[in-house]
Parts: sequence; C-alpha cells; structure tokens
Amino acid sequence: GGCSQLSAYERKRLKNITENAKFFAALKLHESAARFHEIATKRQSHATKRAKPKKAEDETVRRRSMRLQRVEPSAVPVPEMPAQPEAEEYPQVPAGPLPMIPEDQMENSKLTEELLTTWMRISEVLLVTITNVLTMLSRYQSSLNSMGLSEDNIKKVVKYRVCSMAIHPSESIIFVAAGDKSGQIGLWNVTCKSEEGAHVFIPHSYSVTCMHFSPCNPAHLLSLSTESLRCGDVTRAVFDEICRSEEDFSSFDFLEDNGSTAVVGYWDGRIAVVDRRTPGTSSELSADIGFKRTRTVHVHPVNKQYFIAAGSADVCIYDVRYLKSNGNKPVSSLKGHTRSVASAYFSPVTGNRVVTVCADDKLRHNCNTGRWLTRFRAIWDPKQEDCFVVGSMARPRQIQVFQDTGKLLHSFYNIDCLSSVCSINVVHPTKNILVGGNSSGRLHVF
Repeated sequence: GGCSQLSAYERKRLKNITENAKFFAALKLHESAARFHEIATKRQSHATKRAKPKKAEDETVRRRSMRLQRVEPSAVPVPEMPAQPEAEEYPQVPAGPLPMIPEDQMENSKLTEELLTTWMRISEVLLVTITNVLTMLSRYQSSLNSMGLSEDNIKKVVKYRVCSMAIHPSESIIFVAAGDKSGQIGLWNVTCKSEEGAHVFIPHSYSVTCMHFSPCNPAHLLSLSTESLRCGDVTRAVFDEICRSEEDFSSFDFLEDNGSTAVVGYWDGRIAVVDRRTPGTSSELSADIGFKRTRTVHVHPVNKQYFIAAGSADVCIYDVRYLKSNGNKPVSSLKGHTRSVASAYFSPVTGNRVVTVCADDKLRHNCNTGRWLTRFRAIWDPKQEDCFVVGSMARPRQIQVFQDTGKLLHSFYNIDCLSSVCSINVVHPTKNILVGGNSSGRLHVF
C-alpha cells in the first residue's frame, strides 16, 4: 500500500531491494558458511605451510669480525638488538572458485549479506560511463585544500601490510578494497560509519599485489596474487579463478574497456595475455620481453594495443599485437633509471605522460622504504592529466601531490591522525577522495 504515491525512482529502488533480498535468500549463505567452515576446519589440520629455508648443515662457517658481531674488544657483549619478528605462515587457499564469506564471520551471514547487497546496489546504479573532466590547476589545488582526514575515516581493514588497493567508482558511497601481504582482501564501506563496515576475505595465499574493479562492471573485483588472478563476483557471491600459474604473478591491467582480456606481469620478467572468456585457468600467450623482473604493467588509456612494463632498471612500451614467445622488441624505451624501478603508469586521459618511481630518488624525493614497508607507487589522479599522488618518508607523515613538472602542489597530512607512511594510495575517479594504506593494514580516507 502507498506505492502509488512513490516516484518512479523510489519504485525502482524498492523493486531492486526486493529482488536483492530474494537473491540473497536464494544464495543460502548460512548453509554455504557452514559448508565452508567445515572445509576450512578440515583443511586447517593438514594445511600446506610455506616452507622455511633449510639450514645448510655442512655449510662452511664464515668468520665475522667483532664489530659485525657487536662485541666490544673486552669481550663484553653489547646488549642484543631486538629480533625482527619471524615470517608468518599462512594456510594455503585451494584452487578453484571460493565462496564469498568473510574470514571472521563464518557463522553469521547477516553482515555479509548487508555488505554484498551494498556492493551490488551501487554497481547496478552505475549505468553512465565515467568521463574524465579536467579542471584548471588553481581550481584543482583548491579542491585538494578542501580535503581532510578525521578519526572516523581511519580503520584497520586487513591484518597485515597493505600491498594494493582499489576504490569503487560509486558517487554515493565510498567503498574501498585493500589487499595485504598474506592474501587477505578487506572490503570497507567507509560511508557506513560503523564497526561492521569492514569485512575480511581470504581468496589468496600470498601478497595481493594488484586489484581493479572491472571498468565495465564494478560488481566484479579482480585481484592478483603470486599464484592466481581471481574475480570476486558479488552477483554470485564467489571468487572465481581466472588464471593460475606455478610462476609468480606481479601485476595486471585490462586490455579492453569490457574487461575481458588482461596483460599480466611475472616476477621473473615475462608477461602473459589472459582472456577471461576462455575456459580453464591458463594464459593465452606467454612472452619473454627481456626483463629480469617485471613489477608493473599498465595499458595506454587511448591506444590499448600499447602497454608499459617496469622492472629492474627497465621501463619499456610494447605493442601487444606483435608479442611472441621470444625476441620481443619494445616500441619505446624510457632511459635514465639507474636503480630498481617500482612502477610506471601512463597519464589517465591522453597517455602522453609516464610517471615512474625509482630507487634513485629523483624529484628530490626519498623513495627508500626499506624491507618492512611496501614500495611506493606514484599514481595519476584520474581527474587531472598532469598531476600524480605518491607516498612520502617525510615527517610529519604525509601523502604528496606533484605536477608533472616536479612542482609539489599539496601535502596531505594530519599530525593527530596520520603517524605512519602510506606506501599505497588510490584516488576516486570523479570525487575528491584519496585513500592511503600503511604497513599495518590501516586505511586513511581524505
């Protein structure tokens, strides 16, 4: 009763809510959670652990000076330095599809349903294609100055160090995904403003190094770990497995706007082309591009046959149409890097610029994060063709925005709320929203 007085939008929204409720009732997440809990319990007893390196029993003992041993000449030992924590061991995730059930709520599917319903709802209403709108630099700087950080917008979303992030393009709700070094993916509805706003899933066994919401269907979240490329499909509440390899993956990007094909980088330097429409979990093509290591790959925003790869000290552009197993030559090589390159990305609108992060500390920018922090990646602001965002080692802790000339435009900081280095950052495609992730799994939303 009373529906006749509702507007067309309200009637459609009510219909969507009703259909979503029927959908989740059909999923029977309570039963799925119980089954998954039973499987996980059985697997935990004989879970494959990461092998620790064996000590070489017959290895020749190397002489070490008293200085290296931190021993004074008088044979009085210096107080021991605190030992670094041992590497964590994580249970291995099985191959194949996995139910989309939070790790910490096996027995309670109500909160799961609310999170998944929100994700699906904001994906359904995103019907218009997002277009890049460039603004004057002065207006852009004003928008940066208007952004701030509060305690409400800080949350520990994953257990370990943040290695990748993605932000949903919704303009009504801030919805962020974060991947950590153990294979966890945390989904946080920032707008929810409650303790139940974030949930953790475990679709991978190792570091989640790259994530993107599908460009044509943000109900799909694609995530890459060293062992597999998966698609979290909220419409079916499952993490599908797209590609699996015995060799370690490092990064990926979509080759088409429909998100059906992708270029994937390997840590050993090779790249592969993957087609989601092909049955099985093998790649379509594996190509040696002459790199010792490939850390990031990124597809040109306009001419999508081109992609840029960054590795040891190499930054090269290739044409995917001419890739073959061996003997591939780059279309262009960007010279000048003298040390390890962490990332390289085309500018978001024309692709006429490339921003790289290298351990040679160019731009007078300290990029040496050390082994306990994720390496910095400079990312372009999708709303501004010539401005990029990057973490910083400076104090007070901050996230910096530079123009392509090297001019520092703005520093995001809050002495009371931000006291850690945000190595990984992501910017909303249309709204003034920046999210920074640190080494303890905490996200900060400006």
